[in-house]
Amino acid sequence: MTFVGAHSCAPLPGVYFTQLKTAVRTICHLQQAKIPNHPLPPHSPLPIQMPSKRILLIDDEQRLSRVIETCLRKLGGWTVLTAQSGSEGLQKAQTQQPDAILLDVMMPDLDGIALFRELQENPATQAIPVILLTAKVQPVDRESYARLGVVGAIAKPFDPLQLANQIAETLGWQI
Repeated sequence: MTFVGAHSCAPLPGVYFTQLKTAVRTICHLQQAKIPNHPLPPHSPLPIQMPSKRILLIDDEQRLSRVIETCLRKLGGWTVLTAQSGSEGLQKAQTQQPDAILLDVMMPDLDGIALFRELQENPATQAIPVILLTAKVQPVDRESYARLGVVGAIAKPFDPLQLANQIAETLGWQI
């Protein structure tokens, strides 16, 4: 099991979202800029498009979900499916069969731990790796997550520019 990041929460929620907005602007700027180590020179033929990994993001915080979705699409090159509640996430996991699930622990209708247990009980979803997004990353919490069988946990707040790398490292994916 891999646990990534252990930062304390920002003093005010507005500060955290300001940092996230800045990160999204940076991502968009990098995408528009001519990057010297771009994998294809301008005269190369178009590459064959490989299907991208699909991640289901289950988080009830809409602004944070938009930032995470942008980071994973732009920096990871992945397709991001979103659900804003545990029940919606369970339904999408069953029908969409994503390659991985990024799951917020604290949600109102069905919290992340209860949802994880339901995913594990369902033969259609039990093999999908789950990474938790949580503010709880103390050693006792990590042990609890390990016993449950989650593949990793990413601490909130996190660095949006490193999120795709953290997920790829946890899942053994290449970016």
